[in-house]
Amino acid sequence: MKDKWTITTLKDIKSKNAIFIEGLPGLGNVGKIVADTLVEQLDAQKIGEFFSYSLPNSVFVTEENLVELPKIELYYKKIKNQSFLFLTGDVQPLSEESSYRFTEKVLDLIQKYGCSKIITLGGIGINDIPKKPKVFCTGNHSGYVSEFGAYKVDTKIFGVVGPIMGVSGLLLGLSKQRKLPAASLLAETYGHPMYVGLRGAKEILKVLMKKYGFQLNLRDIDKEIKELEEDLSSDSPKGRSPNQPQIYKDMSYIG
Repeated sequence: MKDKWTITTLKDIKSKNAIFIEGLPGLGNVGKIVADTLVEQLDAQKIGEFFSYSLPNSVFVTEENLVELPKIELYYKKIKNQSFLFLTGDVQPLSEESSYRFTEKVLDLIQKYGCSKIITLGGIGINDIPKKPKVFCTGNHSGYVSEFGAYKVDTKIFGVVGPIMGVSGLLLGLSKQRKLPAASLLAETYGHPMYVGLRGAKEILKVLMKKYGFQLNLRDIDKEIKELEEDLSSDSPKGRSPNQPQIYKDMSYIG
C-alpha cells in the first residue's frame, strides 16, 4: 500500500505524561545532533523502528564497510519521575504526503505511550557562521512556548523564520488538532547545505539541560566545534574527520 508505515515494537513501555523530543535531519542537522546526543548520553533505550517504501532509495555505508538501510527510531528514558521519548534517524520521509502520514503515525504511537508535550528541534539558516547562535521558540500553545522564555530563548519569532518544513513542522500543526501542546526550539546556523550546525545544537542542548535537568557532557561537542572551525579556517581537506564535511564553494556538489 502506498505510504504505508510499519512500526516494529522492540519493547512495550508504560509511561504517563511523557515528553516527546523529535530531532530528524534538517538544516545543519541541528535537531539530529541534539537528539542523538540526548539518546547517547542519557543511555536511552530503543523501543521502536519505523519503515516505509517512502524512505529514500539508498543505503548507508557503515564504519564496518558494510551497508544498512536508512533508519528512523524511537527511544525511551525515565529520569526520576519524568518519562522522555526521543525520535531520531538518518532521514525524513521523501514526499509531502508521506510526511503527513508518518507524522500521524508518530502521534498515534506517542499518545499511546502517554505523551503530554512535544518538542521539535531544528535550525534557522543565516548568511554567516554564528559564533553564539540564538535559540528561538514557537509552537501551538502559547503557555508552553512561554515556558522557554525563562531560558534566554527568544519567543518573538514572527518575521525571523519562514515555514517550518518537514516532520518538525507537521508535528506542531497536527498535534494542535489533538489538543497536544507542542513547541519547537530552533537555533541559528549557517545556511549552507554542507555545514554542520554544532554550535546551534549546543545552544539547544543547554536550554534542555536547564529546563529538564539533563546531565550532559558537552566537551565532545566543543572539541568537534574546534576541529571543524580549524578545518574551515585552513580550507584544507587534510585531517578532516569523515563526519565533518567541508563547506563546498561549488554549490553544484551532490553527495
